[in-house]
Amino acid sequence: QVQLVESGGGLVQAGGSLRLSCAASGGIFSSNTMGWFRRAPGKEREFVAAITWGGGSTSYADSVKGRFTIFRDIFKNLVYLQMNSLKPEDTAVYYCARGSGLDSRLESTYAYWGQGTQVTVSS
Repeated sequence: QVQLVESGGGLVQAGGSLRLSCAASGGIFSSNTMGWFRRAPGKEREFVAAITWGGGSTSYADSVKGRFTIFRDIFKNLVYLQMNSLKPEDTAVYYCARGSGLDSRLESTYAYWGQGTQVTVSS
């Protein structure tokens, strides 16, 4: 059974940094893509970043490019999201997801989701 558990969220001032972690049980395979999404208050869930497990290729939403970095530890089945230069508009619940498919930006690519971790950025 696949379980994804996020951690590392919290309250931070604008300009600060946080690192989110996602622990995956049930295995991650070379054909999988691991993604981070977020849902801000009153908004739809949106794509943040993704990484292919086998090759380590990454993709980012334009809104986070240059500030956020996704990376993985293939030995520990961990996925991270390093978030720097945080802005109040980054405030959201952040979700980790595991999937496989051609378009890592689509929610439909992902079959398994974590419960989310809250990130709050104060101005």
